[in-house]
Amino acid sequence: MDLRLPGSRWLRSRRPLSRWPRRTVAAAAAVVVLAGAGTWSAVASDDAPAVRRADRVMSVGDGVRVDTSYFTAGPDGRRPAVLLGHGFGGSKDDVREQAEDLARDGYAVLTWSARGFGGSTGKIGLNDPEGEVADVSRLIDWLAGRPEVELDGDGDPRVGMAGGSYGGAIALLGAGHDDRVDAIAPAITYFDLADALFPNGVFKKLWAGVFVNSGGGCERFEPALCAMYQRVAESGVPDDEARELLEARSPSAVADRIDVPTLLLQGQTDSLFPLGQADAAAKAIRANGAPVDVDWIAGGHDGGDPETDRVRQRVRTWFDRYLKDDKAADTGPAFRVTRTGGVDSTDGEAVLNGASADTYPGLTNGGRSFPLTGREQSFANPAGANPPAVSSLPGLGGTGGLAQLSSLGVGISLDFPGQYARFESAPVTDDLRITGSPTVTVHVKSTGDDAVLFGKVYDVGPDGRQQVLPSQLVAPFRVEDARSGKDVTLTLPAVDHEVRKGHRLRLVLASTDLGYASPAAPATYTVSLKGDLTVPTAPGVTTAAAPLPAWVVWLPIAGAVIALALLLAGRRRTTAPAPDPKLADVPLRITGLSKRYARSSDRYAVRDLSFRVEKGQVLGLLGPNGAGKTTTLRMLMGLIRPDGGEIRVFGQAVRPGAPVLSRVGAFVEGAGFLPHLSGRENLELYWRATGRPPEDAHLEEALEIAGLGDALARAVRTYSQGMRQRLAIAQAMLGLPDLLILDEPTNGLDPPQIREMREVMIRYAAAGRTVIVSSHLLSEVEQSCTHLVVMDRGRLVQAGPVQEIVGSGDTLLVGTEEPVDEPVAEKIAALPGVASAVRTDGGLLVRLDADGTAPRLVAELVRLEVPVASVGPHRRLEDAFLTLIGGSA
Repeated sequence: MDLRLPGSRWLRSRRPLSRWPRRTVAAAAAVVVLAGAGTWSAVASDDAPAVRRADRVMSVGDGVRVDTSYFTAGPDGRRPAVLLGHGFGGSKDDVREQAEDLARDGYAVLTWSARGFGGSTGKIGLNDPEGEVADVSRLIDWLAGRPEVELDGDGDPRVGMAGGSYGGAIALLGAGHDDRVDAIAPAITYFDLADALFPNGVFKKLWAGVFVNSGGGCERFEPALCAMYQRVAESGVPDDEARELLEARSPSAVADRIDVPTLLLQGQTDSLFPLGQADAAAKAIRANGAPVDVDWIAGGHDGGDPETDRVRQRVRTWFDRYLKDDKAADTGPAFRVTRTGGVDSTDGEAVLNGASADTYPGLTNGGRSFPLTGREQSFANPAGANPPAVSSLPGLGGTGGLAQLSSLGVGISLDFPGQYARFESAPVTDDLRITGSPTVTVHVKSTGDDAVLFGKVYDVGPDGRQQVLPSQLVAPFRVEDARSGKDVTLTLPAVDHEVRKGHRLRLVLASTDLGYASPAAPATYTVSLKGDLTVPTAPGVTTAAAPLPAWVVWLPIAGAVIALALLLAGRRRTTAPAPDPKLADVPLRITGLSKRYARSSDRYAVRDLSFRVEKGQVLGLLGPNGAGKTTTLRMLMGLIRPDGGEIRVFGQAVRPGAPVLSRVGAFVEGAGFLPHLSGRENLELYWRATGRPPEDAHLEEALEIAGLGDALARAVRTYSQGMRQRLAIAQAMLGLPDLLILDEPTNGLDPPQIREMREVMIRYAAAGRTVIVSSHLLSEVEQSCTHLVVMDRGRLVQAGPVQEIVGSGDTLLVGTEEPVDEPVAEKIAALPGVASAVRTDGGLLVRLDADGTAPRLVAELVRLEVPVASVGPHRRLEDAFLTLIGGSA
């Protein structure tokens, strides 16, 4: 039974099941052996409290070692713990930033690399209950012994679990297998992995291939999983054994045991784990009596805005409520969905709004029927299922993925004539919001034994030509024994999409799809309608931001007065400052820039920062982790607003959507390219998507600077990491922006590739343009940058030419025309103001003491008749950097 006690957290009783029961905690804890004493380090932050991190490799039995990091912050004392999992193909390093944030908010956070990833050993088991899930229980055992962790009983820490994708599934599984887990917040993950990869009996071949490849190849998986994949990939048909294998590793296998407060965050642009996975999880967990909130975010595995900041905030408040017992914590609505409210005309970005409801509506709430027209239609499944229709492009996610285009009214789907049936509604008489899964019943016949169909509902414009596939989602169906014909009710993809008045709904049933396996044998399918299209509308879900308050309509005078008062009161915030003609040729001037953390008025990410950048400079932005570099770049690019000060680019004030940002190009994350297209085709496709004239791209100039040569004609899948990075830089340089911002452009490159990237930056700036680069490779910055800005804890430490900053040390290299004898070197070492003098090839290395100066040294060398040819500083940028920031990096 489930109950809440006054002042208590969520409590529940469970049946003893095959999990890690509490009576085995002591024995299990003995199995967790530290392979090394572990390493403690302080994680730099923009402000106190500093985060402490301890890295340990734990032995979990059978020769498997799990690499972990443990984060705490603030004063001593016990606090709830959070286990934070990573996505498939990643490692514990991917969630470090979130772990540090949670630690600062009063949690003890343990991250780890799952088996087969990062620094952990063992085979990948896809969250095997005897492997990865058992590891979670051992990690909880370890947390139970930590003096910083709050306990609910002997060996029972108060602990929550969170993570995305693979890490989200382990959170669900952890709650189902170990009754010490108290709250979970899984994101964009699966409830039934068999259903996700074999939906309605159809093999999701491209996503399955991405899984295997991102895991490092079939041999990195448990033998049974590798054999299963090879068998299904060869046949194209999932068998019962494959389904049973994946079901056993799915949260659905322990659905009746997951009875803790659960926040489900699922992506709308996700052909891997669509909204139906979260729907199944919500129903199962709620049936166990636990509180469940559902949040449909804008992004997903196919791209779009991942809403990182909002999602992390909601996860944090969820844990505040159910781990810290903070009753004032606002956990948000029972159901929330992010909706695209069009495009911001100033910057071309999607405008995101939130809609919510007091209860989760499910996927079939508020159904409306729409009659469809269309006769019985026959179409072909071609031999080899080729060419396939195109809906989504699995594996090419990331911010700005193609699935996001559908929410902006851009149709990118492709159906081949003769390979689909089409049925259409009359124009809708009012704006229609689809929220959930449409359904329709059709009659299907096939000349073969089985038919495989791909159902989708398009939003078709009034002209009948422009059609948009919401979230680029299709639903596959395998119809067995279809020779004699069958009536089949199809549940189409769950979406949240607005169909405007005058548009039509178009049902398409196709025989192929790029992401799935279709029968290789040719066949003819015949389909006819057996009922209307039923569309869920979820009428209880309302958008938070209404276009205008009602009183503006019926009280226009009062509205005008209030609007005027607001205008006058907020003029300083909302009116863009006038351009400064004196700075019209200055690429960047930052004055008194400050940005506070959202949750505190006295903590600053950036504070009173001022510097100036001129044309032709390659400026290096340096600082330890947490110095405020990324926050500064985000304000510079107009992504966030400063709390104080101003940024001017070519004399124009920067704010979100400022027109002057069209003169700024940026590379802040790895770009997502289409692997089957050439480098040139990828760049041309990207530029067309911006809607700007082709001649404004300056494609040839950007490509010449990037130096890709003949590789431009090759498919991107053949590119090395260095070539992909240079292609991404070329994409940022399209249009030849006057100011180019590069954030860690050499990440993942080998030394020759780093050298090539250095030459790209230098060539770009050589034409009078300006480059700002943020990098941790100090030796590379020293060679490629002309000027530096050094930050620490949000403040400016020093700015100026590289040589000026590097040359401010106390060690000088004296070049001589002839080698210096040892007796002369000893005389120099004994001079006033000289701490030491050492002979080197071609001269002397002289270190000055506090009283020494370079002019006095030169005078003494002349007096001693030393044949001086040159005198200059001898200090690496690394030495200067550590001196400037006091070794806090």
